[in-house]
Amino acid sequence: MDIGALLTTAGSLMLTGMVGVFVFLSILIVAVVLMSNLVARFSEPEVTTPVKSPSFKSQGVPSEHIAAISAAIAQYKSNNN
Repeated sequence: MDIGALLTTAGSLMLTGMVGVFVFLSILIVAVVLMSNLVARFSEPEVTTPVKSPSFKSQGVPSEHIAAISAAIAQYKSNNN
């Protein structure tokens, strides 16, 4: 076979493959859109209930925690100097 015939065969095979993939993906997209519309039409509307957040009052960091952290920092500084 000469190079021209090989290139023609390769081109037609490539074109056939690309068209096949394009058609398959197009059918897949149409099917997904149709099924999405079908599910949206026949599904019940979602009932949302308001979610209550826990009612606690944030009053900052307790003074005991601040004292403990300060003591730890002071001890770290005294041991490393």
